Amino acid sequence: MSNDVIKVFVGCDPNNCDLEQMMVLDYSIHKHTSLPVEIVWMQLSHDPESFWYSDPKLGKGWDTAKWATPFSGFRWAIPEYCDYSGRAIYMDADMVVLDDLAALWQHPIEGQTIVAAKSHTDMTRLCTCVWDCQKAKSVIPDIQKLRKDANAHRKMMKFIRKNPQLIEPYQDSYNCVDGEDLDIKDIKILHYSDMGSQFSHQYSLPRLKQEGASHWFDGDIMQHPRTDLVQLFDTYYHEALDNGYQLEDYRVTPFGDFGQKTHRRYTGNKITRPNETKSFFAKMFKR
Repeated sequence: MSNDVIKVFVGCDPNNCDLEQMMVLDYSIHKHTSLPVEIVWMQLSHDPESFWYSDPKLGKGWDTAKWATPFSGFRWAIPEYCDYSGRAIYMDADMVVLDDLAALWQHPIEGQTIVAAKSHTDMTRLCTCVWDCQKAKSVIPDIQKLRKDANAHRKMMKFIRKNPQLIEPYQDSYNCVDGEDLDIKDIKILHYSDMGSQFSHQYSLPRLKQEGASHWFDGDIMQHPRTDLVQLFDTYYHEALDNGYQLEDYRVTPFGDFGQKTHRRYTGNKITRPNETKSFFAKMFKR
């Protein structure tokens, strides 16, 4: 596997809200990774031939109405995109890679397991995961079934949690959510997961306002509690620019409106908001 090209699939917004995240992620991957990398940016598309095709007006393609992000359900289509062959890494766009992806790429996926992911007894996260695409074929529905069902993403997450034998747990912090009280030197992949405190907002929100656009996240914006992580993102952002990376390299023709869950009741996570308490109704509806 040492001569493989690492395939990385990244879920991102289709209306140019995530340009800063995409640039920093791209730069951080190539800064640290020893093997060649191929990145596929997964964004909603009006092209019927695209794997990420969606037409909300006609009710065709992906139905995103119940997704928390514009790309939540795409991760399940990756094995089929790869013709059920080889491996593929999935990542959200809000990541900074701080270690060689080759180690994650080569992580064991043995026995009945189909995916290497962050998993504990009470929690499973597929925000960064490695698919064994061939083994996933017998478990994951085909893309036509996934597209038709607005609840497919929720159902698949529930199915995976109920079948832990399908998951090969990580051995390291390849999906370190908002720092998790770790020193930066101990983080392999930083996931600044709280959508309200994402480091990229300080750049993207003023840019979008100037462009006459708005961000897909419609919840409250707050300061991230870890200033060292804020500074880390800033360092990588400016390093990327200094090394010839440009936001315009990631810009696409805007997709336009798409169905999505609102974030007006969004409460982040216990790491960024340890004193946040959810209401009875928020808990009931898992918001």
